[in-house]
Amino acid sequence: MTQLIQLSGIGKSFLTQEIETRALSDISLSINQGEYIAFTGPSGCGKSTLLSILGLLDFPSIGEYHLDGLKVSDLSRQQKATIRSEKIGFVFQSFNLISDLTVYENVVLPLTYQKSSNRQLHKQKVKEVLERVEMTHRANHFPSQLSGGQQQRVAVARALVNNPAIILADEPTGNLDSKNAQSVLKLLEQLNREGSTICMVTHDPRSSESCTRNIDLLDGRLVKDEKKSISNNAFQLESVLA
Repeated sequence: MTQLIQLSGIGKSFLTQEIETRALSDISLSINQGEYIAFTGPSGCGKSTLLSILGLLDFPSIGEYHLDGLKVSDLSRQQKATIRSEKIGFVFQSFNLISDLTVYENVVLPLTYQKSSNRQLHKQKVKEVLERVEMTHRANHFPSQLSGGQQQRVAVARALVNNPAIILADEPTGNLDSKNAQSVLKLLEQLNREGSTICMVTHDPRSSESCTRNIDLLDGRLVKDEKKSISNNAFQLESVLA
């Protein structure tokens, strides 16, 4: 398997009112291309902070992060922004769709930040990803005209439109009812079977059932790393780090 991400001794601290809060401590792990990973653990354990670091939305206080062979700390702000737009797709709990843009306009938006602008190519890419999430028939609708599940499907399409190296999903079913949540999870599972690398933060055990790897965090530390055995569809404990 091709290694996509390597974290070595990652730590993250926040300083508020002269009080230091340590969100992450000594996180070291590798993520390979094609994995479907669930980061689990109680609220406040550092899951979302870790996902933000993986997505270059935040940066560690200590440690090294290599993404697709690049040492992140050596990159300029512009280089990091380019990597975010070209290599990383984001799916958020609150969908983060722009209300006064249509489905098509929301999905095409990441493509408009590319240096080369080819409207015909953009149109074809949007058509392809909307077909993958079964939302082509809603291309001219606005987010307010969609159900929560449909909005999240559009958010997934937007994450896919740049053909990213990795999809980062932060509680993607958190604002959905059980039926729509299951629909979105099945979509993510299908995308992973087609080759997408996915890292998902979730507090719901049901959301991690289809993942190929479960990583548990507690108090900012990685405490358990389990990989699913393909042969018997059961989880095998690879390592316990605390």
